[in-house]
Amino acid sequence: MQITTTFRHLEPSESLKSYAEEKLGRIRKYIDEPITAQVFLAVEKIRHSADVTITAKGITIKASEETGDMYAAIDMVLDKIERQLQRYKDRLKDHKPSPDSGQLFMKSVMEAESIEPSREPIIIKSSTFSIKPMSVDEAVMQMDLLHKDFLVFTNAGNDAINVIYRRKDGNFGLIEPDRA
Repeated sequence: MQITTTFRHLEPSESLKSYAEEKLGRIRKYIDEPITAQVFLAVEKIRHSADVTITAKGITIKASEETGDMYAAIDMVLDKIERQLQRYKDRLKDHKPSPDSGQLFMKSVMEAESIEPSREPIIIKSSTFSIKPMSVDEAVMQMDLLHKDFLVFTNAGNDAINVIYRRKDGNFGLIEPDRA
C-alpha cells in the first residue's frame, strides 16, 4: 500500500503518521492491492480534521472528519472509510458483473468563450476511460463512492450504454437508449 501523509498548519509528527498508517492497514481485508491512500491532517484553531482518499482497482473513496483531537479524527475517518468499503464489498457480492471486459470511451470538454453561430467550439480537455458492465444499483453505488453527479456505464442487463445522474431533489435519474 502506498500512503502519502500531508500535514497542514501542523508540525509533521512521526507518531501521527505511523498511527494513520497502522489504522489504514485495516482496509486491506476489503480491497486487493495496489492501493493508494492520501491522508491530509490539518489543524484550524481548535478543530482537528483528517481527510482520507483511497484509490484501488478503479474505485475511489473519500471521507473526512473533524474533532477536537487528531487521533480521534483519524479513528473516525477510517471507521467511515471502513463502513463504505464494507458496503461496497457487500454490494459486489450481490451484483455479479458479466464476464464482458467493458468498452473504451473518450470524453471531451468544449470551450465556449462566446456564443457565435460561426465559431466552432474548441476541445480544452480530453480523456479516455473504460466503461465496465454493471447493474443500475451498482452504478448508483459507484457514483456515490466517487461523489459524482453522473456516471456513464454499460447496463449488464441489456448491454446498452446508460447514464445515471443525481437529480436536484436527491433522487436518481436513468437515461436509456430507445431500442425501437
